[in-house]
Amino acid sequence: PRGVPRGGFDARRCVLPSRPMIRRTARRACIGALALALAACATPVPDAPSQAMTPPAPARAPSAPDAHLPPPVEPKPLHVARAEFVQETAATYGLDPAWVQSVLDGAQMREGIIAAMSRPAEAKPWREYHPLLVTPARIDAGRAFLAQHREALARVEARTGVPPEIIVAILGIETSYGANTGKYRVLDALYTLGFAYPRSGDPAKAEREARREAFFRKELGELFALAKETGFDIATLTGSYAGAMGWGQFMPSSYRQFAVDGDGDGRRDLFNSLDDVFASVANYFVQKGGWVRGGPVAMPAVVDARAVEFPEPGLEPVYPLSELALRGYRPLRELPADTLATLIRLEGDAGPEYWIGFQNFYAITRYNISAHYAMAVYQLSQAIAAPALPVAAQDADAA
Repeated sequence: PRGVPRGGFDARRCVLPSRPMIRRTARRACIGALALALAACATPVPDAPSQAMTPPAPARAPSAPDAHLPPPVEPKPLHVARAEFVQETAATYGLDPAWVQSVLDGAQMREGIIAAMSRPAEAKPWREYHPLLVTPARIDAGRAFLAQHREALARVEARTGVPPEIIVAILGIETSYGANTGKYRVLDALYTLGFAYPRSGDPAKAEREARREAFFRKELGELFALAKETGFDIATLTGSYAGAMGWGQFMPSSYRQFAVDGDGDGRRDLFNSLDDVFASVANYFVQKGGWVRGGPVAMPAVVDARAVEFPEPGLEPVYPLSELALRGYRPLRELPADTLATLIRLEGDAGPEYWIGFQNFYAITRYNISAHYAMAVYQLSQAIAAPALPVAAQDADAA
């Protein structure tokens, strides 16, 4: 990350030598250097004794964690729930109920979708999650993709303020730069999760699971509305097990609300037009996440020796840096004391890692509501954007 002291991790050194025998060694060294450096700059360091720590006071009340979810669905027989869905969807979006019914009759429940939803990668600890997403192959492919599309991405940055490397990192993590946009029928995914969302049996999770089912049922309705607006054939659209589509993996409601026509052809095509894809991902960050042009995303926290943990600070940046400092957490680089931020705690290989997250970090979490996801996107983006070292310097490092 920007601001790491001299001797810290240099993302440029993840460029691989051209010689095959050296390349394998360099790959291992780069990943090891990344993990060690991030842990070193984001773990607690001793500081001078200070006054007793006090809890941070938020500058504004944070949103409820599940505020984005609709009210929970009421348990009903499937045939009753389906019939109500058909009538409500037709009335809400001005559709023919017979058409909605006929399309729904072709939807299928998929056990594989339920199984996939029951084991999300974001549930893994950071030390296991990070190596899955920030890999040498993904970094190399991201650099090549950025170089190939630099001009188009620069135009989007000029309009929106979202850096090219952030957009590229999103596409790398979501679909491996378009190589894997999903194998499930979107209709089946949303039908399965909207009417049979997996239940854990844990009473503490019951309400949230019912609200998640309601969310996917609503997205199924949005899919019908999207078909009306775009002419898409619902039966042929494919995507993720969660029903996300295209290079950027937009849910139907996000497609309808945030997709934009980036190439001026009068269509919003997130499956085939990269100009539309780039512009839409950036628009999502600005409109949904409140992206701040030129603002920081995250940086390692310098942790005082007497710092005190505080439970669940949340993803939203509601704490002034001055308040976090009173608790014992300061950003690695000095910023105005009234800058709003939050504390991110990750379970690294060497123990807890502490980061300060800002508004742009929060914006990334609006794409996928997970600190792990947002941090992986950020760290991948930094590695992609780092300039390549000359070949001679790479060879010297590997020798």
